[in-house]
Amino acid sequence: MRGYYRSPSFLLGALGFFFDAMDVLLFGLVLPAIAQEWGLDPEVRGLLLSAGTVGMAFGALLGGWSADRVGRKPVFLASMALYGLGTGLTAFAPRLDVLFLLRFLAGVGLGAELPVAAAYVSETAPREIRGRAVVLAESFWALGALAAALTARFLLPVGGWRAVLAFGALPAFVALLARTRMPESAPRLFADRPRADVRALFARGLRGRTLLLWFLWMAMNGVYYGLFLWLPSLLVARGYEIVRSFSYIVAMNLFQIPGYLTAAWLVERWGRSAVLGSYLVGGALAAAAFGFAPNTAVLLVSGALLNFFHLGAWGALYAYTPEQYPDELRGSGTGVAASWGRIMAVIAPYAVGFFLARGVGQGTLFAGFFGLSAAAAVSVLLWGGGRPQEVREGERRFRR
Repeated sequence: MRGYYRSPSFLLGALGFFFDAMDVLLFGLVLPAIAQEWGLDPEVRGLLLSAGTVGMAFGALLGGWSADRVGRKPVFLASMALYGLGTGLTAFAPRLDVLFLLRFLAGVGLGAELPVAAAYVSETAPREIRGRAVVLAESFWALGALAAALTARFLLPVGGWRAVLAFGALPAFVALLARTRMPESAPRLFADRPRADVRALFARGLRGRTLLLWFLWMAMNGVYYGLFLWLPSLLVARGYEIVRSFSYIVAMNLFQIPGYLTAAWLVERWGRSAVLGSYLVGGALAAAAFGFAPNTAVLLVSGALLNFFHLGAWGALYAYTPEQYPDELRGSGTGVAASWGRIMAVIAPYAVGFFLARGVGQGTLFAGFFGLSAAAAVSVLLWGGGRPQEVREGERRFRR
């Protein structure tokens, strides 16, 4: 079973999480430099951040639906191609309206990527390590975040924001070429099985799971995209200069890795919902501490804990979600949940910019993030313990 982690199925599936993190955080990191060059106020910056997440909402819905009809592999290839093209061209955007459009296109590619990546790894992993495999695949998000922070830290001072974005698109095309050789995760599913309608997500026995998943994805996207995308700008607003804020973000991002690894270890012992709820509680407390941090030391410690718990919770959510649906609904169910989450990912960055432009303090904003995380924790701990659906296709496919 350990050999699965070295297989193309795992590694090429996990790359989806790497590139999503790298793109989202890379743009957030260079946004202060774009704002200085083009004279953008906080509200416009929030709209720019939301442009990518609008695309992700469309992409998640379209990608999940398509993956249940034409297969995981074609969606993987199309989404990576669209992401690489959109991100690469962003580096050459001459005007603000063009920048909005390209961020939207890159977002469509990334939005289609993640729900399919979670379903693909869940279907190709052996049953005994399925939850752990999905969490470890999602841990590639931490590597992507670290790559984004390091790229911005060393390339922005010498090449500017355009060079950073152009460099960030290059690995996507390498991954695209590698994915042409990846196997389909569940070939029998697409060859001879009737496809369920998306309305089946509200069938008896699935309605409660579906509604809970929608809320969890919305709450966690609201915290992540409202907080982490704005983090470089929030640190600059606290008086830290741009390059130093990047160094702090690199240090805090390092704690995402042990967050994922501990969640991967615990998810097969405590269960998916228990790990998810516990880590959400830790993330809520860390968000409150970060918002009211009185000095740099408290800021760094609470920021490290925020990365540890919130990203560990994301790993548990990606393990939890695909198992709530049967084979024929897995891509659609995960995609629709992710699409609802992206709606909050659209609203949250704009809302932060809106409130900052009107003088709302960072402490108040982080109190809101605390409330979202706490509500998600209570919901999953009370109602998220249902029996998971069987995942059969990929298990047989991998063992043959």
